[in-house]
Amino acid sequence: MEVPVKFTARTLTSPVHRVLATAQNGLEVIRFGGLDTGEEASPFAVMERRPMFRLRRYFPAADDLDERAPVILVPPLMVATDIYDVTRDQGAVGILHDNGLDPWVVDFGAPDREVGGMARNLADHVVAVSDVVDIVREHTGKDVHLAGYSQGGMFCYQTAAYRRSRGIKSLITFGSPTDAVALPMGITVGFASKGADFLADHVFNRLAIPGWMVRTGFQMLDPVKTVKSRLDFLMQLHDREALLPREKQRRFLEVDGWVAWSGPAIAELLKQFVVHNRMMTGGFVIDDRLISLAEIVCPVLAFVGTTDDIGLPRAVRGIRRAAPRADVYEATLKAGHFGLVVGSSAGTLTWPTVAQWVRWNEGNAERPEVAKPMTDEDQPAADGDYTVMSRLVNSASQAAEIGFGVAQDFVDATVGAAKTTKEIAGEAARTLPRLARLGVMQAHTRMSLGLLLEEQGRRAPLGECFLFDDRVHTNAAVNERIDNVVRGLISVGVRQGTHVAVLMETRPSALATIAALSRLGAVSVLLQPGTNLEDALRLSEATGIVTDPQNMDDAIATGGQVYVLGGGDIRDLGVDGHPNVTDLEKIDPEAVELPAWYRPNPGIASDLAFIVFTRSRGHIEPQLITNHRWALSAFGTASAASLTASDTVYCLTPLHHPSGLLMTLGGAVAGGARIALTRTFDSSQFAEEVHRYGVTVVSYTWTLLRELVEDEDLQIQRHHPIRLFMGSGMPRSLWQRVTERFAPASVVEFYASTEGEAVLANITGAKPGAKGRPIPGSATIKLAAFDVESNRFIEDERGFVREVEDDDTGLLLAHPRTGVEHSSNVIRGVFKPGDIWIPTDHLFRRDTDGDYWMVDNRNSVMRTERGIVYSLPIEDALADVEVLDLAVVYGVEHEGRVFVIASVSRRSDEPGREFTPEQFDRALAVLPGTQRPDIIHEVRELPMTTWYRPKTRLLAQQGLPAADSHAWYYDTTTHKYMRLTEAARKRIIKRKQP
Repeated sequence: MEVPVKFTARTLTSPVHRVLATAQNGLEVIRFGGLDTGEEASPFAVMERRPMFRLRRYFPAADDLDERAPVILVPPLMVATDIYDVTRDQGAVGILHDNGLDPWVVDFGAPDREVGGMARNLADHVVAVSDVVDIVREHTGKDVHLAGYSQGGMFCYQTAAYRRSRGIKSLITFGSPTDAVALPMGITVGFASKGADFLADHVFNRLAIPGWMVRTGFQMLDPVKTVKSRLDFLMQLHDREALLPREKQRRFLEVDGWVAWSGPAIAELLKQFVVHNRMMTGGFVIDDRLISLAEIVCPVLAFVGTTDDIGLPRAVRGIRRAAPRADVYEATLKAGHFGLVVGSSAGTLTWPTVAQWVRWNEGNAERPEVAKPMTDEDQPAADGDYTVMSRLVNSASQAAEIGFGVAQDFVDATVGAAKTTKEIAGEAARTLPRLARLGVMQAHTRMSLGLLLEEQGRRAPLGECFLFDDRVHTNAAVNERIDNVVRGLISVGVRQGTHVAVLMETRPSALATIAALSRLGAVSVLLQPGTNLEDALRLSEATGIVTDPQNMDDAIATGGQVYVLGGGDIRDLGVDGHPNVTDLEKIDPEAVELPAWYRPNPGIASDLAFIVFTRSRGHIEPQLITNHRWALSAFGTASAASLTASDTVYCLTPLHHPSGLLMTLGGAVAGGARIALTRTFDSSQFAEEVHRYGVTVVSYTWTLLRELVEDEDLQIQRHHPIRLFMGSGMPRSLWQRVTERFAPASVVEFYASTEGEAVLANITGAKPGAKGRPIPGSATIKLAAFDVESNRFIEDERGFVREVEDDDTGLLLAHPRTGVEHSSNVIRGVFKPGDIWIPTDHLFRRDTDGDYWMVDNRNSVMRTERGIVYSLPIEDALADVEVLDLAVVYGVEHEGRVFVIASVSRRSDEPGREFTPEQFDRALAVLPGTQRPDIIHEVRELPMTTWYRPKTRLLAQQGLPAADSHAWYYDTTTHKYMRLTEAARKRIIKRKQP
């Protein structure tokens, strides 16, 4: 039976009403940009106007302002200030006011409408927020709670670090990332870093992003959601009442909420955050000051959105590691990036939580239940981290309304493989150009320290070259200083090829002097302060000394020409009228006319560039270093240590030490890394500067790092930025402690002969104590059979020198590519007719894996009645004694016989544990009895040189250890160590060696 359709007036007119309502509302949207909601904005007064900002105080007429805690809200750069007042009922300022707080908002304005707005950088905004903190404190008389959304939260972190939390009671951030290891949409760090670096240097240094582009970019992060939102709006355009509750939010997102982004601010964000990840490592620059988030000590509440694809949860949670001294809490909400601060969830969860957090820190409420201590471990987002592939698949699924899942395992495997391939390719891209430059270098190739610094200045004039006293010096400023010093040196008669001594502490002036001499083509003779200078000056044929004010008196005492540099241009040296002293700081560089012969950086690879001094058998010996030899260490170190512009190398090794000159300075310059100079080596200063400078690589020599691992009060946080220690001479026992104390940092140990261009590196760290393998581009090396007793090579039946087999000991020889003319130690016809080799003084063995282990210096081996005994294998073996601090092995001559002595010190962090003979028996069991020490005795402290090398000669001069409860001797009958009594001591002195 058919039911008749009933027609009524409403049935006939409803479609007409719908069309009319749609047309009427649509016309209003077209004319005015949106529907009139009738809502009024929250009242505010502008309390301060400055070129960088206007400071709003909301609800200024409230009667109880003196009783309310001030909260400062900081917007991100590309979003309008009204994000905190989109609606009166659910907006931030309204809710905070209703909860008894005093909201203030920083209004940066629209940069494209402000005078000088498009020239603003990140530092300008941080300094502005810091000024706002002072202004609000002055108005209210109270410390403030500083809160920021997205990049505004990053400004809050940086401001707190800049002020070292002074005047800030707590920090609150919303979706504010700190760790660039987790980037939006799963973009890989390597890919983003290269792209960001290019954009910062070549695009945003000239261009800015207009507001419409910012809006479009934000919407394109989720195009399906954007299209769906617009369709929903159009489909409901006839129903005004349904649209009005969300109209202000829609209009903010679609039209009013976006402002332009200045080019310098974008470039600095890309450089500091994406390329170098300075928010995590520290060392970013604000107002020419170096700061680190590790300097934040006030409480932090970070809001995390589980579906936030811009401030990814992992990136936001990086604040726990970046600010280890602060109490960090997190509030995890099921919200996206925008939903954290605007919308129904923000109105019911975010802002009430903020209000309770503030009251809790003021002592007037319990801690919010949703605010939980942030842990060190990553917490997975509820919906998982999105990758580029999964986002595209998800969007396509929504658009097509497909009801089946995606093979996520396949996607993850594909993306993971792509990441691995990209990382390998990235490492090759960094390393291969350096090795290629070494590979094509010939004797006549232009190469010098001055040249590399000039190239760096041309490539990135505003790049950061070195750090000193919390200040950063750009490449352009450093090169200008070098050129000025060049003019000063020319004015006092220094020419290309002149030998000039440098007697300076490790400071910017020392670096500038060495680089200026290189740029001039002169030879730097590097002197160690506090030593006998006359012999060094005589051996090096230096014509004058460049010194700093601290070492000026010692330089004058030599009677030669003295040139004083550093300490500032306004100072009184007290040497006016002295015939041999010239103050280079008083020379006007502009008044010096450059001679026709001067060409910057004329040095070629085969030219002599530096003379350093080493001590051997009680006297100093000059070591000649060519530009090629320096470049070999520089590029080799940069490659082995994977140094990049994101690294900051902390120069603990003095520049007059070969390790400081060749590896620390050379590697940093060749790798484009920042160099952090420090006045003195002090453990407390070290800890502070590591965090503030963002130190990622630390140089060392010998036992220098021992002071750090021994310091129980060292304020190095668990999440420190150090990734690597690099240097030479670290004992195996100390190596193990360093990697334990500074985990997950690793050690790269180098060996470099001062002549012959032999360079080895233990890159993997899998074999602590080993010197590793030859680095690409270094000299060919071989181990020659060598009779230490007769000090002669062992030859085969044809008269050529025999090469040793694996695990046998031989003398290290190097076949250099250049620089032979500067060596007086060349031998020919070694392994075949006419070949050329330069012998070192070091004895090595090569294990079956191809790694080289140093066993001793041929001049310091111990010639005992039982044969030759090597010191380093004993020291390496003793490193397995758990309570051992350091071990030093040396020979002591007594009554015509040589005894092998091992002096050992005990770890300070093991106060209740003693050495036992059983420990020595187990550790030394890897050595044959003839290679074990005759006596082991404990000492409280081992004497060290200024370079932290044990003074074995001083220990040997103390003679045979006395009988003691902390001394043990090797019993050749039982093959065990026994306590050294007086009777036993007399017995081993008289006994004959087998």
